[in-house]
Amino acid sequence: MSRIVIALGGNALGNNPEEQKELVKVPAKKIAELVKAGHEVIVGHGNGPQVGMIFNGFVSAHSVNTKSPLVPLPEAGAMSQGYIGYHMVNAITNSFTNEGLTEKEVLYILTQTLVDPKDPAFKNPTKPIGPFFASREEAEAANPNSVIVEDAGRGYRKVVASPKPINFIGINQIKNAIESGATVIVGGGGGIPTIKDENGFINGVDGVIDKDFALAKMAALANADYFIVLTAVDYVKVNYGKPDQKDLKHATKAELEKYIEEKQFAPGSMLPKVQAAIKFVEEGGKAAFIGDLKDLEAILAEKIGTKVTLN
Repeated sequence: MSRIVIALGGNALGNNPEEQKELVKVPAKKIAELVKAGHEVIVGHGNGPQVGMIFNGFVSAHSVNTKSPLVPLPEAGAMSQGYIGYHMVNAITNSFTNEGLTEKEVLYILTQTLVDPKDPAFKNPTKPIGPFFASREEAEAANPNSVIVEDAGRGYRKVVASPKPINFIGINQIKNAIESGATVIVGGGGGIPTIKDENGFINGVDGVIDKDFALAKMAALANADYFIVLTAVDYVKVNYGKPDQKDLKHATKAELEKYIEEKQFAPGSMLPKVQAAIKFVEEGGKAAFIGDLKDLEAILAEKIGTKVTLN
């Protein structure tokens, strides 16, 4: 059977803990079915709404009571991984029980993603996070030592860099867990951006790593056969919304790069998913797929979804 890395969108997990506890049961059931069929499954997830909820909550609490601490973004990311992981481990374990897989275990690994401290993204932070503020002064007070920008006439916000993933802290033990037969949940939210200095010491930094890029890298390092990006569409489309709109059922790296040059894919939406799929097949993966969560089994059977291959 196959080793599969699945990337779940953070929006698929709802907007609060109660919603998430219910919504996570859907992918959990599908993951259990894949494991029962003999596949090795590695799962990653987004955390945009969740880390925003946590970060904004601490900022709001601080605005009411200055003794309530501001929490840096890396710590907020770690908190989001913890509570998403708690729900995912419970849901997948319960789905294993429903499928009679009582010997199978689920492991959540809090993930720190190594990035290059010289990544150009750090010189041009563009990813807005956190709440809006009426003035630059208020935004700076709530976000010390941060880059603040005016955001589309809606107020002032903190922006952070979005560096590219290089590797992961503890990658060898992550691979060992996979080899031992665990269903591993890893790379949550793209992982906490982490840099290593010249002495080998590590430290988390402000930033948001695209979760699809991070999981494509994880898939390559874990020697996965397939990388599946689950989103809210059945196919990647070109000429979207036009009379000649077309579903891409099978696309090669060269074809997708041509479409990227034509700006067929939205930068904040489909573009990073397509680029992550290309990266995975460039680094040795058999194929990447992009499709809807509800169609997971059919995507693997190549009945629906966009398949991406090197040639």
